Amino acid sequence: MRCSNFTQIGFYNRAMLIEGVFAAATTPFYSDERVYFRKLEANVAHYSRSLLAGLVVLGSTGEAPELNDQEAWDVLRVAAEAAAPEKVLIAGIGRESVKATLETAEVAARHAYDAVLVRTPTYYAGQMSAAAVLTYYRSVADRSPLPVMLYNIPRCVPYDIPVEVIAELAEHPNIIGIKDSSGDMQRMRATLAATENARRRTVTVTPVFEAVTSRMQQVQNAHEPATFVSAENLAGGAAVATAPPATPLKTRSKEVGFQVLTGSAGDMLEALEMGASGAILGFAACAPQACEEVYLAWKDHDLQLAAEKQQRIVKANQRITGALGIAGIKYACDWNGYWGGRPRLPLLPLNAEQKREVESLLEGIRN
Repeated sequence: MRCSNFTQIGFYNRAMLIEGVFAAATTPFYSDERVYFRKLEANVAHYSRSLLAGLVVLGSTGEAPELNDQEAWDVLRVAAEAAAPEKVLIAGIGRESVKATLETAEVAARHAYDAVLVRTPTYYAGQMSAAAVLTYYRSVADRSPLPVMLYNIPRCVPYDIPVEVIAELAEHPNIIGIKDSSGDMQRMRATLAATENARRRTVTVTPVFEAVTSRMQQVQNAHEPATFVSAENLAGGAAVATAPPATPLKTRSKEVGFQVLTGSAGDMLEALEMGASGAILGFAACAPQACEEVYLAWKDHDLQLAAEKQQRIVKANQRITGALGIAGIKYACDWNGYWGGRPRLPLLPLNAEQKREVESLLEGIRN
């Protein structure tokens, strides 16, 4: 395994707990297709009040390929500023070159994201051999200031990362997991088996074993009281007003392996039962509570309730996310209390009949 000067600056210890349900956030636009940042802020604040583990910003649901670099960097900044400190933030940063991908990773790090999600380059798909893909991901991970998650989404990227390549990449110290949106449960099982013995990492967690985010640590550091009192004030007996000491951030450690998350809401329970650590879901952008209920019932070992909650979202997810795509998810957001709006061209909005269908599918999934 290749290791660049990255090892010399100690970033290989920046592992992160990626566990639970994450919403793949949309990117709202004005009618003239400018990014509508106020609506993005409102969505992120809304998600922050939910039980979601966190958010993925600029994934496929966020129409990342439709944004230029400056727009993408501004979206990362605005979302981070609006998110609650305890929510894990993952930035979608995939670009066609290692250099461009790393530039966006640096932006994500400046805004205290916790990890980056990296898709395989697409334009030269015919030349994406196993060696090229290994080189791409290793080169990014060697120099990324944040932990790297692989992103396998063959319905959008004409490349299905081979399981053996995933297993090899799982040994890289700065590659901590994968979002698999293939929807192939046999492949999910094979990935979990192939990475079962990957290197273990020590992550920082709260006393109840939830993730400690970069922004939680920033807030803690910002509230640390000053301890310096000048000699002049001491000698003169002057009263010095000081802020009350901040409550210390209590943490503990947890050992995690290579973390596999599903990108398919319809198969979430099956993936969790196989050993997946969570899910990153486009359907959670419009129905976060319904997705979270599956996970919580499973965590409580109530498989009957979890199966009922899973079945509740299967049809709506298949049609809205699988068939109608970005336009379907964004209209579902509008219908369910979030800002969605129209997708950016060339993606087309839903017609009236499709909108009525989405409304019908979500009738029992309002949240």
